Amino acid sequence: MAANTVKESKTNREFVLGFLEEAESWQLLSNQFPSKVGGRPAWLNQVDLPVVSELQCEKCKLPTVFLLQVYSPITEHDRCFHRTLFVFCCKTPACYTRNDNKCFKVFRCQLPRKNYFYPFDPPPDEKPKQPVNNHQVLGSGLKLCRLCGCLGQKACSRCHSVTYCCKEHQTIDWKHRHKKECSNEASESPEELSSFLFPEWELVTDPEKLLAKDEELHEAHSLDQESMACLNNGLEDSELESMALHETQDSKVFQKFKKRIANEPQQVLRYCKVGSPLWVSAEHVPREEDVPECPCGAKRLFEFQIMPQLLNHLKLDTTDASIDWGTVAIYTCADSCDQGTKYSDEFIWKQDFSGDQAV
Repeated sequence: MAANTVKESKTNREFVLGFLEEAESWQLLSNQFPSKVGGRPAWLNQVDLPVVSELQCEKCKLPTVFLLQVYSPITEHDRCFHRTLFVFCCKTPACYTRNDNKCFKVFRCQLPRKNYFYPFDPPPDEKPKQPVNNHQVLGSGLKLCRLCGCLGQKACSRCHSVTYCCKEHQTIDWKHRHKKECSNEASESPEELSSFLFPEWELVTDPEKLLAKDEELHEAHSLDQESMACLNNGLEDSELESMALHETQDSKVFQKFKKRIANEPQQVLRYCKVGSPLWVSAEHVPREEDVPECPCGAKRLFEFQIMPQLLNHLKLDTTDASIDWGTVAIYTCADSCDQGTKYSDEFIWKQDFSGDQAV
């Protein structure tokens, strides 16, 4: 198994942890089926990409930016022999209100082993002799936004040589470099990543190793999931008693979180399909009815979570208000249903730290 491939756990108890490593740019291209953070998305299916309206933040209406993707094939089903989950987030700090997931987007894409875009056999793990990627045009012919790498249908009206997903990204790129390029004062440098994007890393995985006492802690944590949801439901019935109980429970949950990640403090992602998230708080834990069903009718189940440690690697301005989260949990269709060539919406649940918690 490649280091950047995530596979389903053998049991619900087994988590796979994600860590960041530097990688050469060719290792993060679509034909290498990468898991990665930052840069431009390495699209799996090269047709039917999400359009601008699907990528808009639901709060400020600006386009979200690529955060990460996880390659998580389900090889026993040919329809998802190749399978990647893509997460996008808003870059406007004001959109990150407490426990609000409207500033995130997640899409699932999958392909059978035999498809129009990739060879039947795995790609060689070596640098290609010739460049195989153009960040502005996919192999299918679809043009991409020169800035963010999403579908770009708006061309520069002056030179017509570059395209953008929206006017906002065109303006950013014009100020950053295209003004000089367009007037022939500088040559194009399509490989350059704009500082507007998050820094690019390979996301490599390793099974979580638990000590015996950690195994017991994990078992107790799993049993606590339903009780926390019930606690959230009961606040109205007896508010004073519930608030006192909630304070105690919240402290316990956060201590469990800190103990669980202590063995591998650099983890930025936790993956366990059909497992239970490691919550940072007893507050704002989803009930079963809070997670909407997939349009196919199947339930959406937990697949992975993004950890707060990732924020340390995104080069965010922390002197003022900034992008922030406690943890971000991704729920996907239990059947990983076939919705044709489209990128299918899945569900995100954002939970923030409460009070004075800090990792």
